[in-house]
Amino acid sequence: MDRSFAQTKSKPIPAIKRRQATGIWKDYQLYLLMILPIAYFILFKYVPMYGAAIAFQDYSIFKGVGGSPWIGFENFQELFKMSQFYDVVRNTLMLNFLDLIFSFPAPIFLALLLNELRVLWFKKTAQTLLYLPHFISWIIIGGLVYQMFSNKGGLINNVVTSLGFESIPFLTEKNHWLFVYLGTGIWQSAGWGTIIYLAALTGINRDLYEAADVDGAGRLKKMWHITLPGIRPTIVVMLIMQLGHIMTIGFERPFVMGNTLVMDYAEVISTFVYKAGLQSAQFSLATAMGLFQALVGLIFVIVSNTIAKKFGEQGIW
Repeated sequence: MDRSFAQTKSKPIPAIKRRQATGIWKDYQLYLLMILPIAYFILFKYVPMYGAAIAFQDYSIFKGVGGSPWIGFENFQELFKMSQFYDVVRNTLMLNFLDLIFSFPAPIFLALLLNELRVLWFKKTAQTLLYLPHFISWIIIGGLVYQMFSNKGGLINNVVTSLGFESIPFLTEKNHWLFVYLGTGIWQSAGWGTIIYLAALTGINRDLYEAADVDGAGRLKKMWHITLPGIRPTIVVMLIMQLGHIMTIGFERPFVMGNTLVMDYAEVISTFVYKAGLQSAQFSLATAMGLFQALVGLIFVIVSNTIAKKFGEQGIW
């Protein structure tokens, strides 16, 4: 009895495997297209993890990872004793938190506005103009910022001084610099971020809007009660991903826009790693900082995803 039952249970397995093989062969073009992205992640995301071992070594570029002596957590202990470590962590958290407050809602707001436009040619033109800054290098943006906000020769300060006022230290006083930093980030990224939310808006059932029209709801009420709830899952996922990068900050933006007069705000983890790793050849210290940064980011992702699921949202896993 038991034997026949086991044989009966084992029969569907080859059939399942045949169906899987048939499905793979039927869509083999799609599986072939997956080879490049998989190879990219293996080569540039997983293989470099081998280098994380440098954080636990007294690394020598001549001995390599395999020949350098292991010193345990000494690099982390040295890192945590540095006063500069706490300054760069504070600046990184501050700039990313302010970006989260001001830059994160900007694409949502733009997507809602673009969704309300009814003149098609104007809508497409506005989308194109909003997307363009994303494709401009931060080196070029830094040059534009200097030409616009420089104390001497900057376009805005030329206008200000021609009106009889004193020039404004946009790039040499840290609070003014912070305003320019945040505004430039919003201008560069907001338009590109609207793509995701505009795509999410297309999934909202149009019958809901028609029913709201019958009930006499205006545009603002439809936006508040239909549009925003419709894209709320997308907003939550994007927020979780943003929180995961709360300790990660791009190198180009603070490096290009920063200067010695605003280092109290402009010196962040990425510039610290650059100076410690490449300029000072302290590879183990720089790797320890990078590993610490990644672990904190992972904790933020897990915590934010757990909180989102507690409030009934789907989360990212």
